[in-house]
Amino acid sequence: MGRPATKPTKLMDGFYIELRNRGASSGVKIMRETEAQMLQSAQQYKKTKDVVILGESKNGKFINDPKVLSA
Repeated sequence: MGRPATKPTKLMDGFYIELRNRGASSGVKIMRETEAQMLQSAQQYKKTKDVVILGESKNGKFINDPKVLSA
């Protein structure tokens, strides 16, 4: 095993959602190219996970405020 990374990862330009198990405090970020694809993925995962719509990322920073979707 190697040493863990110390530099934070850079986010690609696109639309992001964060998926969490119910009751968890952290999750996995998923990037989609378009807003329509992001919203479709959010609706799909909403049935089994807690979904946080992080919004659009440009130059490694989010433009919008996050929104939480719950079932």
